[in-house]
Amino acid sequence: MVKGTVKASEVNSYVSIPVLKAQTWLAAVVILLSIPNAFADSDFSTFWQKFKPAVTGGDKAAVAEMAKFPLLMPYGVKAVKNKENFLRRSDEIFKGEANAAQCFAKAEPRKESAKRYEIYCPFKDTPNDMENAPIRFMFELTKGGWRFVGLDNINE
Repeated sequence: MVKGTVKASEVNSYVSIPVLKAQTWLAAVVILLSIPNAFADSDFSTFWQKFKPAVTGGDKAAVAEMAKFPLLMPYGVKAVKNKENFLRRSDEIFKGEANAAQCFAKAEPRKESAKRYEIYCPFKDTPNDMENAPIRFMFELTKGGWRFVGLDNINE
């Protein structure tokens, strides 16, 4: 071999390493994109582990940080426009028709889709009647992560 020349086999070995890395990276991205629900589930679980104790412990400021405004409300009730409005109306939201703290202690979130979970609670006068649980607390996956987006009385 003459000094300054490169064999074809040497060129192929240098080219194949970056190509191999790119193919590996691309394969990893494809795999991750094909299973988004697994990540959404774990993200909701993490969110729920923060949201639930904030509600059961009465930490209104923490709950407000995990909400998306305007917060949807039952038929005929004005939406909660912002954090300040939420802090004033939090008792109406979590102690109105249902006792959310008591319900959240035992209720399990129900997956409605990859981007939505709901929790159904009974009326506060009948806290153990999970067969009749029309108060729905709704959570959605937003650009900023999981958020509490509203509540509804499905009987109305």
